[in-house]
Amino acid sequence: MKRENFRILRYPGGKQRMLAHIVQHLPPPKTIRARFVEPFLGGGAVFFALNPSRALLADLNPELIDLYRGLRRYPEEVWRVFRRLPTTKRGYYQVRDMDVSLLDLPGRAARTLYLNRTCFKGMWRHNAEGKFNVGYGGQDRRWVVSRSNILSVSKRLRKVSLKASDFEEVIEECSSQDFLFLDPPYRPGGREMTHGHYTYLQFTYADHKRLAAALRGASRKGVRWAMTTSSHPDILKLFPGKRVVSLRHGTGRRPGILTKRSGEVIVCNYDEVKR
Repeated sequence: MKRENFRILRYPGGKQRMLAHIVQHLPPPKTIRARFVEPFLGGGAVFFALNPSRALLADLNPELIDLYRGLRRYPEEVWRVFRRLPTTKRGYYQVRDMDVSLLDLPGRAARTLYLNRTCFKGMWRHNAEGKFNVGYGGQDRRWVVSRSNILSVSKRLRKVSLKASDFEEVIEECSSQDFLFLDPPYRPGGREMTHGHYTYLQFTYADHKRLAAALRGASRKGVRWAMTTSSHPDILKLFPGKRVVSLRHGTGRRPGILTKRSGEVIVCNYDEVKR
């Protein structure tokens, strides 16, 4: 039987190639009594790997959430638009400069998927006007996406709720029966991520502090959570008393390149998972 492929996006900093090292520290999906909640969805690698029975998936980037909404509801339409989009550099810039407000949901989803697969290194960066402005990267990685790939993703998304939101709102609505997995934007080994090459917006140390405060509130409600983040001392001191596990294999400071000294950790507010 052919294995389903859920890898739909190129996402620098994504956890696709680190799954084996992450999932072993997460509770088995059957032990999650309510929802699997992910406030920084990105490429969704952990969600697709765990396949929880219920989930709330969120991200601050509305174009990303529209992509998943389009794939969930209109997979065939998204595929038809995606495969008809231009195959040239000139065509890429025409698609990049489209007025998104004039597109329907399948059109917006197909455009986002197209730009992600054909832009330079899968970056997601916006200019001061809020418009996507990454240069052309070529067509080589576009056709990794197939109709069957899109249909598999669509099927998996049918049982989830999708939300374009800041992480605080998502964390606040969690109950004690939910499980939170968080993969905020961070620079491995660094204090903050202040450039916009690999994130929708900057994620500063002030954001890390805001996230830590939100997670303290979740812990008081009895919510279990696990988070991948930087090993920088200033980040770790925001989580005193929490279990910290070093990721021996991670992306490090060169996105897409695995290294044995990644500068990344998993922080958990629960004891080691027994399997």
